[in-house]
Amino acid sequence: MSSEALLTVEHVTMRFGGLFAVNDLSFSAAPKEITAVIGPNGAGKTTLFNCITGFYKPQVGRMTLDHPSGPMLLERLDDFAISAKAGVARTFQNIRLFARMSVLENLIVAQHTTLMRASAFSLAGLLGLSRYARAEARAVERARHWLDKVGLTSLADEEAGSLPYGHQRRLEIARAMCTGPLLLCLDEPAAGLNPRESAELNRLLLDIRDENGIGLLLIEHDMSVVMEISDHIVVLDYGKKIAEGAPAAIKADPAVIRAYLGEPDEEEAR
Repeated sequence: MSSEALLTVEHVTMRFGGLFAVNDLSFSAAPKEITAVIGPNGAGKTTLFNCITGFYKPQVGRMTLDHPSGPMLLERLDDFAISAKAGVARTFQNIRLFARMSVLENLIVAQHTTLMRASAFSLAGLLGLSRYARAEARAVERARHWLDKVGLTSLADEEAGSLPYGHQRRLEIARAMCTGPLLLCLDEPAAGLNPRESAELNRLLLDIRDENGIGLLLIEHDMSVVMEISDHIVVLDYGKKIAEGAPAAIKADPAVIRAYLGEPDEEEAR
């Protein structure tokens, strides 16, 4: 793993009543790498994502994003600022597209903040000023670029809610990328995909890493996805980190096998 950190999580603790969903968790995610967070159901993975993206504020700890304008403490930012200012984008385990909008419109809406600034908060748009027209053209160009990357260009005018499930997954990733993130957080992107679609997802995420030079933080139960594309893996169990390292080391770690991948049978153990 790179010694340079894009995201540094230090001693983060999130509890609900007496339950520790995340307990004194520390790790870092590097730029231009895919960091996977794995663990059994209830291990605290989605709670961690909710802390990083501002849905929750941890009671203890610090989450620092290495931003070009200077380090940003995510726990001190409002949730909308984490996306708009810090450049952290997210997809969800349950797809959250604008179902009645077209595929293309979903990607343009994702660029709302940039368009609103260019329109002087609607004034330039209403007056038809050239600055807004240029910004709108750039937004459409970026949207079409990502439609091409995820293979949905021919469906640009279709309602997003009418797409097959696998297409919706790719559209949600394209929408997140239209915000121009530094860190892309993906909550179980392979959930519900068949093997062919999972293989396509792997290629897409590797292309995003290699061509855009951003960091990806991934929650995933599909080990074929995790082990094939991850540069670094963090393993949680009951809110605590039990292992961290490269895929090969994680796959062989006894604590991980016990907690998540399953106990080896007696013959294998001998």
